[in-house]
Amino acid sequence: MRAKHRRTLRRLFQKPTPANIRWADVESLLAALGVTVTQREGSRVLLRNDGDRMVIHRPHPGPDIGRATVRDLAAFLAALGVRPGGRSTPC
Repeated sequence: MRAKHRRTLRRLFQKPTPANIRWADVESLLAALGVTVTQREGSRVLLRNDGDRMVIHRPHPGPDIGRATVRDLAAFLAALGVRPGGRSTPC
C-alpha cells in the first residue's frame, strides 16, 4: 500500500469526520485493498470483498464524498479488519 493510500485510510477513520476526501483517492485505496468497485444504476456503486458487500453513492457533481459516506466506508473497512496501523494490508 502506497503512502497516499495510508493517508486516505487515516483520514477515513479521523475524528471529527472529514468531508473533503476525494472519491478518486477512495477508489484507489479500495483497489489497493482488493475491494471490487462496480458501477450500478445512477450514482450507486457496489463495493465487494469476498462475502462482504456495500452500496454507496458516488459523489456528484463535486469530487468529495460526504461525512455520512466517510462513516459508512470506515465501518465497511473496519468490518473487513482494515484500520490505520491495523491489519496487514497488501503492501
